[in-house]
Amino acid sequence: MTIRPTLFLTVGLPGAGKTTLAHRIAAELGILRLTPDEWMAPLFGQSDVDGRRDILEGRMIWTAHEVLNSGSSVILDFGCWSSEERYAIRVIAESAGAAFEMKYIKIAESERRARATRRWHESPESTFPMSPADHDRFLALCQPPTADELSYAPVPEPPSDFDSWPHWASERWPTLPRLDATHTASAKRSQ
Repeated sequence: MTIRPTLFLTVGLPGAGKTTLAHRIAAELGILRLTPDEWMAPLFGQSDVDGRRDILEGRMIWTAHEVLNSGSSVILDFGCWSSEERYAIRVIAESAGAAFEMKYIKIAESERRARATRRWHESPESTFPMSPADHDRFLALCQPPTADELSYAPVPEPPSDFDSWPHWASERWPTLPRLDATHTASAKRSQ
Protein backbone atom coordinates (compact mmCIF):
# COMPACT_ATOMS: atom_id res chain seq x y z
CA MET A 1 0.00 0.00 0.00
CA THR A 2 1.39 3.40 -0.99
CA ILE A 3 0.94 6.13 1.58
CA ARG A 4 0.09 9.49 0.04
CA PRO A 5 2.57 12.23 1.03
CA THR A 6 1.07 15.01 3.12
CA LEU A 7 1.87 18.67 3.61
CA PHE A 8 1.07 19.65 7.18
CA LEU A 9 0.65 23.39 7.76
CA THR A 10 0.61 24.87 11.25
CA VAL A 11 -1.54 27.99 11.52
CA GLY A 12 -1.78 30.44 14.39
CA LEU A 13 -0.18 33.34 16.18
CA PRO A 14 3.24 33.33 17.90
CA GLY A 15 3.17 31.41 21.17
CA ALA A 16 0.07 29.35 20.30
CA GLY A 17 2.04 26.08 20.16
CA LYS A 18 2.61 25.65 16.41
CA THR A 19 6.28 24.75 16.67
CA THR A 20 5.71 22.35 19.56
CA LEU A 21 3.06 20.55 17.50
CA ALA A 22 5.27 20.61 14.40
CA HIS A 23 8.15 19.05 16.37
CA ARG A 24 5.81 16.31 17.61
CA ILE A 25 4.43 15.49 14.16
CA ALA A 26 7.92 15.50 12.64
CA ALA A 27 9.22 13.14 15.32
CA GLU A 28 6.23 10.80 15.14
CA LEU A 29 6.28 10.56 11.34
CA GLY A 30 10.02 11.00 10.75
CA ILE A 31 9.49 13.87 8.30
CA LEU A 32 11.09 17.21 7.47
CA ARG A 33 9.95 20.30 9.40
CA LEU A 34 10.55 23.79 7.98
CA THR A 35 10.27 26.67 10.48
CA PRO A 36 11.29 30.19 9.33
CA ASP A 37 11.99 31.51 12.85
CA GLU A 38 14.72 28.92 13.30
CA TRP A 39 16.44 30.25 10.16
CA MET A 40 15.79 34.00 10.41
CA ALA A 41 17.45 34.62 13.77
CA PRO A 42 20.67 32.69 12.99
CA LEU A 43 20.96 34.13 9.47
CA PHE A 44 19.85 37.73 10.02
CA GLY A 45 19.55 38.33 13.78
CA GLN A 46 15.83 39.07 13.73
CA SER A 47 12.48 37.88 12.44
CA ASP A 48 12.28 40.04 9.32
CA VAL A 49 15.02 42.05 7.67
CA ASP A 50 14.10 44.00 4.55
CA GLY A 51 11.60 41.38 3.36
CA ARG A 52 14.02 38.48 3.71
CA ARG A 53 11.45 36.42 5.59
CA ASP A 54 9.26 36.33 2.48
CA ILE A 55 12.29 35.27 0.44
CA LEU A 56 13.11 32.50 2.92
CA GLU A 57 9.50 31.30 3.12
CA GLY A 58 9.32 31.13 -0.69
CA ARG A 59 12.32 28.83 -0.77
CA MET A 60 10.84 26.72 2.05
CA ILE A 61 7.57 26.29 0.13
CA TRP A 62 9.57 25.31 -2.96
CA THR A 63 11.56 22.82 -0.84
CA ALA A 64 8.32 21.41 0.59
CA HIS A 65 6.97 20.97 -2.95
CA GLU A 66 10.14 19.11 -3.95
CA VAL A 67 9.86 16.87 -0.86
CA LEU A 68 6.22 16.09 -1.72
CA ASN A 69 7.20 15.29 -5.31
CA SER A 70 9.77 12.82 -3.95
CA GLY A 71 6.96 10.96 -2.17
CA SER A 72 7.67 12.17 1.36
CA SER A 73 5.63 14.30 3.73
CA VAL A 74 6.69 17.65 5.15
CA ILE A 75 5.59 20.24 7.71
CA LEU A 76 5.52 23.98 7.06
CA ASP A 77 5.50 25.66 10.48
CA PHE A 78 4.57 29.11 9.18
CA GLY A 79 1.58 30.67 10.93
CA CYS A 80 -0.13 31.66 7.65
CA TRP A 81 -2.41 34.41 8.86
CA SER A 82 -4.40 34.91 5.65
CA SER A 83 -6.76 32.59 3.85
CA GLU A 84 -4.97 33.45 0.59
CA GLU A 85 -1.69 32.09 1.95
CA ARG A 86 -3.38 28.93 3.17
CA TYR A 87 -5.28 28.33 -0.09
CA ALA A 88 -2.12 28.89 -2.15
CA ILE A 89 -0.12 26.40 -0.08
CA ARG A 90 -2.96 23.87 -0.22
CA VAL A 91 -3.12 24.12 -4.02
CA ILE A 92 0.66 23.78 -4.29
CA ALA A 93 0.54 20.63 -2.13
CA GLU A 94 -2.32 19.18 -4.15
CA SER A 95 -0.50 19.98 -7.42
CA ALA A 96 2.21 17.59 -6.23
CA GLY A 97 -0.42 14.89 -5.67
CA ALA A 98 -0.14 15.30 -1.90
CA ALA A 99 -2.73 15.55 0.82
CA PHE A 100 -3.00 18.78 2.83
CA GLU A 101 -3.62 18.96 6.58
CA MET A 102 -4.04 22.29 8.31
CA LYS A 103 -3.31 22.33 12.03
CA TYR A 104 -4.94 25.49 13.41
CA ILE A 105 -3.97 26.29 16.98
CA LYS A 106 -5.66 28.90 19.10
CA ILE A 107 -5.33 29.34 22.84
CA ALA A 108 -6.37 32.02 25.33
CA GLU A 109 -4.79 35.32 24.31
CA SER A 110 -3.17 35.98 27.71
CA GLU A 111 -1.54 32.51 27.66
CA ARG A 112 -0.36 32.95 24.09
CA ARG A 113 1.34 36.25 24.91
CA ALA A 114 2.92 34.78 28.04
CA ARG A 115 4.25 31.79 26.07
CA ALA A 116 5.74 34.05 23.38
CA THR A 117 7.49 36.13 26.06
CA ARG A 118 8.73 33.01 27.87
CA ARG A 119 10.11 31.58 24.62
CA TRP A 120 12.01 34.82 23.96
CA HIS A 121 13.62 34.60 27.42
CA GLU A 122 14.35 30.86 27.23
CA SER A 123 15.30 30.45 23.53
CA PRO A 124 16.00 33.83 21.93
CA GLU A 125 17.78 32.15 19.03
CA SER A 126 14.48 30.64 17.87
CA THR A 127 12.25 33.70 18.06
CA PHE A 128 12.21 37.48 18.37
CA PRO A 129 11.02 39.98 21.00
CA MET A 130 7.39 41.07 20.77
CA SER A 131 5.96 44.14 22.47
CA PRO A 132 2.32 44.43 23.52
CA ALA A 133 1.83 46.64 20.43
CA ASP A 134 3.32 43.87 18.24
CA HIS A 135 0.88 41.35 19.71
CA ASP A 136 -2.03 43.73 19.13
CA ARG A 137 -0.93 44.24 15.51
CA PHE A 138 -0.52 40.48 14.93
CA LEU A 139 -3.96 39.82 16.38
CA ALA A 140 -5.50 42.44 14.06
CA LEU A 141 -3.72 41.01 11.00
CA CYS A 142 -4.54 37.34 11.63
CA GLN A 143 -7.58 35.95 9.82
CA PRO A 144 -8.50 32.67 11.52
CA PRO A 145 -9.39 29.83 9.13
CA THR A 146 -13.04 29.73 8.11
CA ALA A 147 -15.28 26.72 8.56
CA ASP A 148 -14.88 26.03 4.81
CA GLU A 149 -11.09 26.01 5.13
CA LEU A 150 -11.17 23.73 8.17
CA SER A 151 -13.53 21.29 6.42
CA TYR A 152 -11.37 21.29 3.23
CA ALA A 153 -14.24 22.61 1.10
CA PRO A 154 -13.33 23.30 -2.55
CA VAL A 155 -10.71 26.01 -2.95
CA PRO A 156 -12.21 29.28 -4.23
CA GLU A 157 -10.89 31.09 -7.29
CA PRO A 158 -7.73 33.14 -6.70
CA PRO A 159 -7.94 36.93 -6.40
CA SER A 160 -9.04 38.52 -9.68
CA ASP A 161 -5.58 39.79 -10.69
CA PHE A 162 -4.17 36.23 -10.77
CA ASP A 163 -4.82 33.31 -13.10
CA SER A 164 -4.08 30.67 -10.43
CA TRP A 165 -3.17 30.23 -6.78
CA PRO A 166 0.44 29.32 -7.70
CA HIS A 167 0.59 32.62 -9.63
CA TRP A 168 -0.63 34.44 -6.50
CA ALA A 169 1.92 32.54 -4.38
CA SER A 170 4.80 33.45 -6.69
CA GLU A 171 3.93 37.12 -6.14
CA ARG A 172 3.46 36.73 -2.37
CA TRP A 173 6.73 34.83 -1.90
CA PRO A 174 9.18 36.32 -4.43
CA THR A 175 11.56 33.34 -4.58
CA LEU A 176 8.81 30.81 -5.24
CA PRO A 177 8.51 29.79 -8.90
CA ARG A 178 5.01 29.10 -10.20
CA LEU A 179 4.34 25.58 -8.99
CA ASP A 180 1.11 24.85 -10.79
CA ALA A 181 -0.13 21.55 -12.17
CA THR A 182 1.54 22.14 -15.53
CA HIS A 183 4.95 22.69 -13.88
CA THR A 184 4.54 19.66 -11.64
CA ALA A 185 3.37 17.39 -14.44
CA SER A 186 6.26 18.36 -16.71
CA ALA A 187 8.74 17.94 -13.86
CA LYS A 188 7.43 14.42 -13.15
CA ARG A 189 7.59 13.48 -16.85
CA SER A 190 11.24 14.53 -17.05
CA GLN A 191 12.24 12.18 -14.20
